[in-house]
Amino acid sequence: MTADFENPNKGFESYLQFNPTPDGRFGKYGGAYLPDELIPAFEEITEAYNTICNSAQFINELRRIRKEFQGRPTPVYHCERLSRKIGGAQIYLKREDLNHSGAHKLNHCMGEGLLAKFMGKKKLIAETGAGQHGVALATAAAYFGMDCDIYMGEVDIKKQAPNVTRMKMLGASVIPVSHGLRTLKEAVDAAFEGYMKEYNDAIYCIGSCVGPHPFPMIVRDFQSVVGYEARDQFKEMTGLLPEAICACVGGGSNSMGLFTAFLADPVDIYGVEPMGRGEKMGDNAASITFGSEGVMHGFNSLMLKDKNGEPAPVYSCASGLDYPSVGPEHAYLHELGRVNYVSVTDDEAVEAFFLLCRYEGIIPAIESSHALAYALKFAREHKTGTILVNLSGRGDKDIDYIYENYGCGEQFKLD
Repeated sequence: MTADFENPNKGFESYLQFNPTPDGRFGKYGGAYLPDELIPAFEEITEAYNTICNSAQFINELRRIRKEFQGRPTPVYHCERLSRKIGGAQIYLKREDLNHSGAHKLNHCMGEGLLAKFMGKKKLIAETGAGQHGVALATAAAYFGMDCDIYMGEVDIKKQAPNVTRMKMLGASVIPVSHGLRTLKEAVDAAFEGYMKEYNDAIYCIGSCVGPHPFPMIVRDFQSVVGYEARDQFKEMTGLLPEAICACVGGGSNSMGLFTAFLADPVDIYGVEPMGRGEKMGDNAASITFGSEGVMHGFNSLMLKDKNGEPAPVYSCASGLDYPSVGPEHAYLHELGRVNYVSVTDDEAVEAFFLLCRYEGIIPAIESSHALAYALKFAREHKTGTILVNLSGRGDKDIDYIYENYGCGEQFKLD
């Protein structure tokens, strides 16, 4: 590992102080591109957040919720058997799959719910792809005693049936989206339309570090608990910082949650995009790898476009990653060169899924398996060192899909 006095990232110590700018910019990315009728609603959210984020009462209440309800801190775990199997760098996991409701999403949903309560709102509105954000927001709505509408594409409803059932059991209304590709992008479109009709009494709780300002900032801030916990835990376990960290990137909430705490450290950072079936348009959702600058869903970032400049069709076996853009802060960190954005295919993610099942007794979300797949590559290439993976969610929601398409992983039997 690079010594502190050789740290090439030392200039990032003040990064969070200046990013985003007051108008929600990360360099040229971000901002708020809104219909006129929604501008006052988002200004109200920004003002409320800027008030409560500095409130000791709010911070203490959120800490209590995280400890007593969510079960934080989640542990860091050393994959000793898997690391020995791979024969290279040691692999560690930040176990967000053990966060209440099964993924990192509850970190920002409880914060957004508390913000909504502070603002006097009565309903939480959101989109969901893999269903984890929907489950988390339905959980928050039940906790705070609010109504909840979740918009979800019909393809994802079928693919993620267990999470649909969970949302309904928690009292949320799951609203099917039947237009377009019927996946995450269309769910976001529909959720915005629903919010425009109810913004006086509701708040739109965006499920990632995307959307108009202030949501990329709000979600990053609430998710940063992941990175700050992991940094302290890893140093306590090993006496050092990891050589590298990685997380999957769709919109980018779990990855920004991990990355934020390490930006100023001598640590290599990898954001892992879904390459899906390959490089052809419509076969992947690698927005940074293949995208260009464009505005979608109220923010400017890197976006996959078709020949007409419209959002391109995208695909990933992971419903939470099949989005044709990426959070504006990720686009900016890519431009600055601080984060290395790489990709893995469906097949590589599925192999990682089964290896973690069979060597460590952990069933990961297929989204998280993308990050693990890159960690396996890293370990094979680096014969020493450590890599910390954000295991952003558990795979209960994916087992039917995995079984139908890949069986039970017999090809990955132990030696």
